[in-house]
Order: sequence, then C-alpha cells, then structure tokens
Amino acid sequence: MTTIPPILTYCSLITQTLWIGQTTITTSKMCDPLPRMGRMRIDRRQPDLAQRPLSMANFLYKNDLPDDLDLGPIVAIDCETMGLNPHRDRLCLVQMSGGDGNAHLVQVARGQTEAPNLCKMLADPNVLKLFHFGRFDIAAMYHAFGTVTEPVYCTKIASKLVRTFTDRHGLKNLLEQLLKVDISKYQQMSDWGAEDLTNAQLDYAASDVLYLHQLREKLNVMLEREGRMEIAQACFDFLPTRAKLDLEGWPEIDIFTH
Repeated sequence: MTTIPPILTYCSLITQTLWIGQTTITTSKMCDPLPRMGRMRIDRRQPDLAQRPLSMANFLYKNDLPDDLDLGPIVAIDCETMGLNPHRDRLCLVQMSGGDGNAHLVQVARGQTEAPNLCKMLADPNVLKLFHFGRFDIAAMYHAFGTVTEPVYCTKIASKLVRTFTDRHGLKNLLEQLLKVDISKYQQMSDWGAEDLTNAQLDYAASDVLYLHQLREKLNVMLEREGRMEIAQACFDFLPTRAKLDLEGWPEIDIFTH
C-alpha cells in the first residue's frame, strides 16, 4: 500500500491509494492538523452535508466494471474524452456513482470497443442513468461501445426547463446555487488519455458525479412545482435519439423547423 500524507491546512485531505490487481482504490478523509493552543477557541460547527466535501473512495478499474458490482437503481454517470468531437476524440474515462459518496471509474483503452458489464448497466431498463449534459456522454459511449443508454435523466435539461430566470446551467453553477457546493474545474483540460491518471484527475472526475443525486432531487421539486415534470420526462426519453442525431450528422440542425 502506498500512502501519500500531505497535511496542509485545516480540513486538508489525506489520500491513500491501494493497488489490487487491475483495481486502484483511492480513499480520502478529512483531517484536522491544527493544535489546540491555550484557551483559543476553534469553531468546529459543521456546515450542511452538501456544503462540505464528501468523504469518498475512488475505485479505478481498467477496461470494465467488476462482475459483482451493483451501483443501485440510480447511477450518476459522466465521461472524460480527448476532446469534444466523438468521431475524432476517443473516450478515456467513465465515472459513476450510486449516490453513496463513492465513485467508480472505468479507464477505457485506446481502440477498446467492448465493456460488457458497463454496457449491461447502461442498457438496464431498471437502472436510471443520471447525467449533466447527457447528450454528449450518451453519444460518446454509444460511439465507443454501440450501446444505447436508457432510461436517462439530465440535470442540465431539467435546469433549462425550470430555471428560466437564468441562462447559467453549468454543473458548477448549479451546485453552487442549489447545493452550496463549490467544485474545482482545474483538471477539466488535462490529458485524459494518459496511461496513469493523477489523484487530482480522479478527484475531479469523481466530483462530476458525486452530487448529481442530490441535484436531481432539488430540480424535481422545482419541476413538480411548475408543472413541468411531464415535458421534462419526454425530453429525457428523447435524449438517446438526440445523441444519435449528433453522431449521424445533425448536431446543430433543428430537424423540426419548417
């Protein structure tokens, strides 16, 4: 076991990485290295759960999910690619969470076209796949593996349907506004095709899925309140077809116009 113990400041992270066969397990926990000094009072009141970093474990797998892994009935999913053109830029990483604070990440090899366990979950009608801007991720995975992902839910679509008072629907903004969570996007433009991903990359990838379950709950309350749940569901149902249209050559053309 390799331990990396950077004790930095109050509430810094201690990260441990375990290598077990083809699986990497990265665990993070909060520490408090500040000493007690005389009668000095340190305010240790905890913010709401959504406002503080989740104590989490990152499980990194090569090529596919393990045979016996069950992520539950709602799985948050995000992808990292080499770029934004699915025909040119390959899929590198698929990160998932069952909403329990843990992230499961599948590193996809160059030229890989099969991931049986991952694809089984993507196509499972009893598992809701939860995305933010699912249009891109669904297209990327369909192009890589040929599997249609459904049923799905997209927090970006939900936000656009119900938060009509703003045009800011990015994940970072939604988390700040609805959950009081601030996530870093520093690693967004890093090299996801690298053979060895850094802990910083894995933590960034995990942060894109760890809060989607909570975000969905908040958005569903707003959709129900405004009477837009039915139209939202219709949009979610159409999303896999929208992703196919992107791949087939209609990325920005509205085929419903005159």
